[in-house]
Amino acid sequence: MFEGLFQPMHMLIILVIALVVFGPGKLPELGAGLGKSIREFKKALSDIEKQPMIENKTAENKKAEEPVAENKSV
Repeated sequence: MFEGLFQPMHMLIILVIALVVFGPGKLPELGAGLGKSIREFKKALSDIEKQPMIENKTAENKKAEEPVAENKSV
């Protein structure tokens, strides 16, 4: 059923190693920092996705406002 790298036993071993390396007092701080960085990353991605739509709309509005220049050949 569980195949691959992240089997429940593997996750338990990783958690024990993290507990030994960082200690029980530091793990909540690491978890909070990781959660905050993931939220900021998602927010930055959503801002980047919205920005091109805004730029396209402003470029279209500028084109619509510009008068059409007639091509005068001499």
